[in-house]
Amino acid sequence: MWVYEKPDNLVEWWQESEKKYGDKPLFLVHDGDGELSPVSYAEIGRQIKAARGGLAALGIAKGDAVGIISANRPEWAVLAFAVYGLNARYVPMYERELLKTWKYIIQDSGVKFLLVSKPEIYEQVKDFKREIPGLEHIYLIEGEGDESYEALLKSGEESDFKPLIPHHNDIAVLIYTSGTTAEPKGVLLSHGNITYCAHTGYKLYPDLHEGQVGVSMLPWAHSYALVAELKAWVRFGGVLGFMRSVDTLADDIRLIRPNYLVSVPRVFNKIYDTIHMKMEDYGGLKKKLFDAACSAARGKRSLSDQGRSNIIVNIKHALLDKLVFSKIRAIMGGRITGALTASAAMNKEIAEFFFDLRLPIYDCYGLTETSPAVSMNSPVAWKIGSVGKVLEGQTVVIDKTVTEEGSADGEVIVYGPNVMKGYHNKPEETRAVFTADGGFRTGDRGYLDEDGFLWISGRIKEQYKLTNGKYVFPAAIEEEIKLIPYVANAMVYGDNRPYNICLLLPDFAVAARWAEQQGVKADPEILLKNASFRAMVVREVKNHLKGNFRGYEIPQNFIFLSEDFTIENKMLTQTLKLKRRVVLEKYAGEIEKVYGGEH
Repeated sequence: MWVYEKPDNLVEWWQESEKKYGDKPLFLVHDGDGELSPVSYAEIGRQIKAARGGLAALGIAKGDAVGIISANRPEWAVLAFAVYGLNARYVPMYERELLKTWKYIIQDSGVKFLLVSKPEIYEQVKDFKREIPGLEHIYLIEGEGDESYEALLKSGEESDFKPLIPHHNDIAVLIYTSGTTAEPKGVLLSHGNITYCAHTGYKLYPDLHEGQVGVSMLPWAHSYALVAELKAWVRFGGVLGFMRSVDTLADDIRLIRPNYLVSVPRVFNKIYDTIHMKMEDYGGLKKKLFDAACSAARGKRSLSDQGRSNIIVNIKHALLDKLVFSKIRAIMGGRITGALTASAAMNKEIAEFFFDLRLPIYDCYGLTETSPAVSMNSPVAWKIGSVGKVLEGQTVVIDKTVTEEGSADGEVIVYGPNVMKGYHNKPEETRAVFTADGGFRTGDRGYLDEDGFLWISGRIKEQYKLTNGKYVFPAAIEEEIKLIPYVANAMVYGDNRPYNICLLLPDFAVAARWAEQQGVKADPEILLKNASFRAMVVREVKNHLKGNFRGYEIPQNFIFLSEDFTIENKMLTQTLKLKRRVVLEKYAGEIEKVYGGEH
C-alpha cells in the first residue's frame, strides 16, 4: 500500500507554505492601470482564517459542500483553503457555463453555501435558494452588503475556530466532468489524491523553486490547473499572475514575465502560428535568418540525439540563437525556461520547434479521475511525442482485449494513490470504470515503450470504423491538418461511412494574404464561396497528409465553416476538448449532403 508523503492534506499543505513564505508574494493582481499588485502568502492566510471562521459561523461543517462560480482569482483560492480547514468539500464551477449545469451541480453535490464572482452571475442564480433544497446562502465577491465576500471575512475575523486536519482519504474537492456525452459526473478527489500528484509531479521539475512566476490561464475548476498549478505553486513558494482573457494573453505574458507556463497545446499552437506568420510578413533578411536559426537548431538537435557534437554546428547555432531566438524569448517575457502541457497531445513538429527555441514543452497525461497526473515528461526524462513516464507509486496496464486483434496498443488502465474515490451519487457509473482489482479504465488507447514511456494513440470512444472495415483515429489527423497555415480548426468524421470528410474553418487572417495576391476581396463570406480558394485549401490539406496517413484516412470531401468551435457555442469543453456530438448535430444536414445519403 502506498504511504502518502506529508503533508498529505491541503490544510497542513497551506500552513507549511504560509509559515515558510509569509511575506513573499503569492498572487500578482492587475490593478487596472497596467500594473501588477502583489498579494502575499500572509495576506491570503489572513483571509483564509477569516473566511473559515465566517463559514463556520454560518453552520458549514465537516462533509458539507461549498460551491463557487468564478474564474481564477485570489478569492477562489481563499475559499478553497478555508473549506479544507472545515473538512468540507469544495465544488468549483466555471463562469462560462449553462444555467442548467450550475443548477444540476449545486443540486447533485448538495451545496450549502455558494460564492459567485459577478453581479450578472448572481442575478442568474439568486433564485436557487428557493428552488434548491439545502442551498442556504449565496454570497457575491464583487458586491457589498450582508451577503458579500467582504462581509464573510468580517464575520470571521475574530473567530477562534481552529482548522480541522483532514485524513488523506477525506474528500477535498468534487470536480464535475464536462459532460461531452451525458450529464456531468462529480469526481470525488481526496486530500491524498491531490497532495500525492502535486508532491510526485513537482519532484520531476528541479528548476521550479521559490519565487518562480507562472501565468494562471487555465481554470482551477479543472483538476489539471488546480493541482499542477495552484497546489504545486503554493507548495514551492511560487508566484501566480492572472490572464485577464484569451485576447490579452500575449500582453499578460509580457507584463507578468513568467518562468514557467502550465497550459494546453492549443495555446502553444497559436504562439507557433503567430511566430511563423510574422516571419512570413517580415520576409527578406529577417525571414532568412529565422529559417537559418531553425535549421541550425534542428542540426544541433539531430547530432545530440545521436550522442554527437560538432563545434562548427554549435557556434553557428549559438550565433543564430542570439540573433533570432533570443528576441522571440524576450517577447515572451525573457524568463520562460519551460512549460507543462496536457489535455491533448502536442504536435511533434511544434514541440520540436519550442525545444529548439529553448522553451521546452513537457507533455503530460491524466484525467480528472486520476487527480489528474498519470505520466509526465520532464527535464529529468522526456521523449517528444510521448506523454512521459508513469509517476512513482502508480502502475499502468495496457488491456489489449478491448482493441482489435494484432494491435500494439490497448486501453490504458491506472492503479495508484491518484485514482478517484468514485463518482458522487453514481454507483453504477463508478463500477463501470473500475476493474475487479481496482484499476481505473481511462477509455484511452495507448502503449508503453521499451524505456517505460507512455504513448497515447487515441480515445477508444472517438475511434470509428469506415465501411471498408478500417479503423480511424480522427484526433491525430485533425492535429496534423491544423498545422497548415490556411487552417484555423478542423474536425474529421467518417463513422460507418465509405470515406472521411473534414469540417474545416479557414484561418481568414492568413487567407487575406492569398486574396491580396489573387486580387480578390478578403471578406470571409466571399472567400468561403470562392472555388479557387477552397480548391487551394483542399489541395494543401491532402498534400500535407500524404506520407503521414494512409489513403483511407485522408478526407475526401470538405465542409467549409464560418464559425469556430468555442466554449460559447458549446462545441468545446472548458478545457478546449472538442464536443464531437454537438458539432455533428449542428452540421448534420451539411454532412448528409456531402455523403449524398450514403451509409
